[in-house]
Formats: sequence, C-alpha cells, structure tokens
Amino acid sequence: MSGRVIVVGSVNVDLVVRGERLPGPGETVTGGSFERHHGGKGGNQAVAAARLGAATILIGALGDDALGVEARSVLVAAGVDVARLATIRGTPTGVALILVDGVGENVISVAPGANARLTAEMVVEALGRLGSLSGDVVLVSREIPPAAARQALRCGRDAGARTILNPAPAGGIEDVDLGLADVLTPNRGELTTIVTAVARPSASRDPIALARTLVGGAFVREAVIVTLGAGGALLVPVDGSEPVHVSAQPIHPIDTTGAGDAFCGALAAALAAGHPLLDAVRRAVVAAGMSTRLPGARDGMPTLVELDRALEAARSGS
Repeated sequence: MSGRVIVVGSVNVDLVVRGERLPGPGETVTGGSFERHHGGKGGNQAVAAARLGAATILIGALGDDALGVEARSVLVAAGVDVARLATIRGTPTGVALILVDGVGENVISVAPGANARLTAEMVVEALGRLGSLSGDVVLVSREIPPAAARQALRCGRDAGARTILNPAPAGGIEDVDLGLADVLTPNRGELTTIVTAVARPSASRDPIALARTLVGGAFVREAVIVTLGAGGALLVPVDGSEPVHVSAQPIHPIDTTGAGDAFCGALAAALAAGHPLLDAVRRAVVAAGMSTRLPGARDGMPTLVELDRALEAARSGS
C-alpha cells in the first residue's frame, strides 16, 4: 500500500508579469503582460504530488481574505486534503510577485502574509492528528517560519516518516535542520549557501564535493539531491556509493516557475509509492521538465498517466 505525502509549507497567490527581459536594478521595463496564478512552495508541491496519484495532505496557513478562499478551493479541486490548512483571521494570504522573461527565466519576491503566522505548535497539532506516519513522506520547504519547518521535520522523523527538506530559501538554515532530513533537495545556489553556513567552507564549486560535506554524521541521513535545472539532477548518497547524474529530457520551457516544486512533489510521490530513490529521482526530473510547458507554477505539472507516458517514450527513444 502506498504511503501518504504530507506537505508542510507555504501557499501564495502569484502575480506574474511577462516581458521580453528581466529589469536590472533601478530599471523599468514596459510592454509586459499580467497573469494571476496560484503558488507557494507548499501548495505547488502538494498539487504536484496529488496529480501523480499520491494521497496528499497540506499543512500551512491562509489569510481570511478572498485570495485565501480561492486558494483553498483550487487546492481542493486538485485533489489535495486541506483539512489541516489553517485560516488566520485578520491576516492576508501570501502573495508572490513574479517576473518572467522571454526564455522562461524568472525572479520572485514574496510577501508571506499568513505563511509567516504558521507556528511550530500548529504543525505539531496538525501532524499529531494524523497518527503514525510509517510509510509516509513528510516534505518540508522553508517559506514558513524556521521553527515550524524544523518541527515538521522532527515530528515526521519521530512518527516514522521519511523526511525531505527542500531548503528554499536556504538563508538561516542550521545543522539541526539538516540532521532531521533524510533527503535534502537544494539547487546549486542553495547548496553553496548551506555549505557555507553549516559546514566547513569550501573553495570547490563542484556540486558533488559540496554535497558530500552535508551527508552522514550529524547531517543528512540518506542523500543530497542537487537540482540542476535543464541539467537534470545529481544524486549524492550517504552510503558512499558513486553519485549519479540524472539527465533531463530536452524541452523548450515556457515558464520555469515551480519546476523545483514539481521536482520535490514528484520525488515525494514516487518515494511514498515505494519507488527506489534513484528511480524516484528519474521520475522527478522528467516531471519537473514537463511542468515548464505552460505558464504558471502549477498548470504544466503532469498527471500520473502523462508522466508514465513520457518516461516510456524516453526509454524507447521516441
């Protein structure tokens, strides 16, 4: 029987401007188009997992405004269990301002709103109502207060779940956070930030060398998976076996917003379904690439049927 995916993280509404290029500091670029999408790392990751057939629960916080009502209904429509998604009175729902250029690259600024009000006590209470988490995967990102993220990892570990820490944003992360993660999923920039903050600073820019400083001992218990965008992902296991580079399929991205969240949600869904770690990484890389096909953080995320079809096509070389 497949386990559940329990996501602890943020829910935002994304306000997106698309233009030919991103502005530099102090520069105004005109001629863009405006869109509104639903996002937040927690919401995105939960939708990614639910679309792939995982029984998915989201723990987080919304404001008591119209955006919060809309965000909740969109998550329900995607098949996410939102019974433990709190509504904070007198607080706005989180908003992300996103700029996307003509080749799909983006910059993002976030006003956290209700996400900043999610407490460690709220997380303990929500996870406690789920009982044993044996066989489940707890996926945690960091657009929520550090104490809430840390408590989610701790409760997941104590209740028997496999824990995944998506260290985004990576600022302020501590060694105790890494010690509560079975799997860590940084991108290149986050990896460098973490190594500098909690381990011996390294002059190397090699992601394998950097990742190896974070595995074993008091740090990550199973693996560091470095996401490389169009370059795929790098799996660095704790057990000393050789790192594996998983290549991405060629794709012409429309919007890379949410691709990392698609990766994490797909990874969690695959692990909850019992796939070996390397196979789960392969599935996540393909899902992340597919997520860039359409505008918005979530619209391009594949269903299980679509992902399996893409994987079969890749295996057959068609």
